[in-house]
Amino acid sequence: MAPKLILRRGDRTNPLIWALAILCAGFAVAVILTGIVVFAIYLVYQPKSPYVWVSAAHLDLLDYDQMGLLSIQLSLALVAVNPNMRAHATFSELELALRFEDGDIELALLRAEDFSVEKNGSAALNYVVRSEAVPLDEIGRETLDASLKAGIISFRLQGQLRTRWRVGVFASIKLWTHLSCALRFGVLNGNAVGFRCSSKSH
Repeated sequence: MAPKLILRRGDRTNPLIWALAILCAGFAVAVILTGIVVFAIYLVYQPKSPYVWVSAAHLDLLDYDQMGLLSIQLSLALVAVNPNMRAHATFSELELALRFEDGDIELALLRAEDFSVEKNGSAALNYVVRSEAVPLDEIGRETLDASLKAGIISFRLQGQLRTRWRVGVFASIKLWTHLSCALRFGVLNGNAVGFRCSSKSH
């Protein structure tokens, strides 16, 4: 005699559980597809952060009197670089302070209007930086006296600017890039002494 198959109402799976399972599966598939798309976009565009670097610098004038007043004139050549092969880059809110040595004495402030750089291109920013006569405190005067005796005088260029570029159709990346470097010059000829100065994005 064949066994009887007994069905119990309690053994049936709740439709709500099925619905939740389908939603979870759909969500997992969507996450996987999104990851694949993002990875494909990265492979195609290979995004790189735009940056700024100092290509040349010269101390044109150094004036320091017995009252402890310092005034200078510098020629600075900056280059904004967009290393992205498939996207334009926009640079904005550039603000760089020039200080004597590593102290708080600000000699000049460099700014620039917003500008764009073509794909895999660069743009030159040339400055002639003139400072007003700035009074040095005792430590500043001692530091400058030591620099003049050594024949090398140092300044610090420090600041930031915002960069923006697109990756694909919808994604837009915005980053701050920060610049902080020492500029050292020979006192007699004003030539820059072995410096490397490039911004880093955060």
